[in-house]
Amino acid sequence: MDKPQGWTSHDVVAHVKRKLNAKKVGHLGTLDPLATGVLVLVIDSATKFASSLGGGAKEYVASCKLGEETDTYDREGKVLSTSDTSALSPVEIKKALEAFKGRITQVPPMYSALKSKGVPLYKLARKGVTIEREAREIEVYEMEPLKIEPPIVEFRALCSGGTYVRSICHDLGVRLGCGGHLAELRRTRSGAFTIEEAVGPGAAAEELSLRVIPLDEALRRASGEAGGEPCQAH
Repeated sequence: MDKPQGWTSHDVVAHVKRKLNAKKVGHLGTLDPLATGVLVLVIDSATKFASSLGGGAKEYVASCKLGEETDTYDREGKVLSTSDTSALSPVEIKKALEAFKGRITQVPPMYSALKSKGVPLYKLARKGVTIEREAREIEVYEMEPLKIEPPIVEFRALCSGGTYVRSICHDLGVRLGCGGHLAELRRTRSGAFTIEEAVGPGAAAEELSLRVIPLDEALRRASGEAGGEPCQAH
């Protein structure tokens, strides 16, 4: 599915379950309500193979706003600080952005679905509680600046599962000394599945049925994706 902005991943699951009259529907790789793009769903018997289908690299096109730091690391959060970005040069920004390429460590945002002692971090954050989060190793296979017009920076990133693009935007602001947050996010690829294959929630049930990939084909594609370096996606 091509998840629209404002919908939760659960909203998409419930919508498709109702339209296809399916008994079970799950999703692979949560997208925040702010984000749009590829959300892979597993239906009925395929839900048993979610762990086999959900791996692989993720590709995103993101817009970062420099000069504003927020508590959620995206535009929907409370602004914690502002800074003038007029002195930043495109060359300086490009260099800082490309430094994220490769194996790096990343601290997940407090506003995330990760859990501490069984409690999602975002629930603690909403109560004003902040806990120390352990840095996790991720890999950014490709980092391509698309447009640099301060305070807005647009880029494409191909990265390992578990990467928070919100954290990349926040950390970019830290590196540049001005703060930053995620303004827009679109996932164009999730593992072996691309945005070109996806349809929006407005599609008729017949169209949704035509987009269902047979389980054996999906497993074959997912196995090929997990078997080596991520293929190029442009």
